[in-house]
Amino acid sequence: MKVIVLASQKGGAGKTTLAAHLAVAAEAAGDGPVVLIDTDPQGSLSAWWNARKAETPVLAPTTIAELPEKLLLLSAAGYRVAVIDTPPAITDAIRAVVMTADVVIIPTRPSPHDLRAVGSTVALVQAAGKPFAFAVTQAKPNTRLTVQAMAALSEHGTVASAIVHDRVDYAGSMIDGRTVQEIDGKGRSAEEMSGLWAFVKAQITKSTKTRNGADA
Repeated sequence: MKVIVLASQKGGAGKTTLAAHLAVAAEAAGDGPVVLIDTDPQGSLSAWWNARKAETPVLAPTTIAELPEKLLLLSAAGYRVAVIDTPPAITDAIRAVVMTADVVIIPTRPSPHDLRAVGSTVALVQAAGKPFAFAVTQAKPNTRLTVQAMAALSEHGTVASAIVHDRVDYAGSMIDGRTVQEIDGKGRSAEEMSGLWAFVKAQITKSTKTRNGADA
């Protein structure tokens, strides 16, 4: 089972939205079964899932202390992907979650304040020795700031080419337990999420090959 952790010190970057959407996108792409894990005390991902009518992906309650064992049990049960949401902070608890990751996705809004705040998250992930990539979220279409943000982030790591734009359908989907792909499967937002999942899947494959090469 591959473990994807969404982490960002900056609140409001879209971790929960991405966690839900990536999990559904993975199921839609045939890469499931997928399990969601919510380690944020605010419980936003759990609230979204509780409002959801579809049976997949599933949500697995756990504590951070029990997380490593829980992941082993879920893997043994046949789950292929775990997507973990985290709180907006840099704490020992988040370090423990990051240690379970195959890849860490760092959502970042294209604003100077968000770009300045990303350093502590990167430092935490690098200290854990985990591969990571940035996902630009809540971007305004056709703005120079988004291009500048991607250029700045690329100096520190890989940046997803699939940009998540600031559209009302993302917020609307989180209210009733759906995703943009389920609301309008042919829309621009759905295309973004399909592209982002393809990118994340490629990052997992890349990290697995790198790890296997190091173990050889």
